[in-house]
Amino acid sequence: MSLLIVVRPAVATANLTALETRWLQAGQPVIAFARAQGLPLDIIVQPQEAPGAVPLALGFEAGRCKLVLSLRGNAQAEAVLRGVPPARQGAMVEAMTAHEIGHCRRYAQGDWHALPRGFVEPPSMQRGKLKRLAQELRDTRREEGYADLVALAWMHGRHPEHYQEVLAWMRGVRAGGGGVGGSHATQAWLALAENGAEFDGAASPFEQAQVLWQMGLSGDKGP
Repeated sequence: MSLLIVVRPAVATANLTALETRWLQAGQPVIAFARAQGLPLDIIVQPQEAPGAVPLALGFEAGRCKLVLSLRGNAQAEAVLRGVPPARQGAMVEAMTAHEIGHCRRYAQGDWHALPRGFVEPPSMQRGKLKRLAQELRDTRREEGYADLVALAWMHGRHPEHYQEVLAWMRGVRAGGGGVGGSHATQAWLALAENGAEFDGAASPFEQAQVLWQMGLSGDKGP
């Protein structure tokens, strides 16, 4: 990474643009939750223009999660929320933040690209029987599926009135991300969260997501 602004906690500072401030404020409840759960999380704002970059992304370095905002000069920041009324955009950013926190937990727990205990991969899908690129696509898609479910579990628990709207938005984003076997084609998992009832109960968003994620692994037919 190049020159960075590191923000602790995630609140507005003199160095942040109005857009960065809005995104950070929208994600603040998720960030506070993640830190309360003991996740090693740093917030990083790219100060240079980043055209074409993923507006909100998660990296992992030296044992710590890096939640990176790349909003300056980046049309993708507008594109990802295109069609969402301004009054609802904060909910989508909060869901995106929860998605990235799902990635953080998988990294922090040492589970990245690992299957749940007891899950048996079909012989045709086992490592060693897939070409390297197909294996990388599959592993990434599965992590994206888990993170999408964490985002939905979070929204169901904190903002149930926005749940269906967020789910529809996520489906639209995923539908535009390539074919069924693509790295971000999480439709198999989104289909399991149709009405949100799967996220009832007192378990954490991570635990709730884990249940549906494992169910979706069996239906993941991509390469």
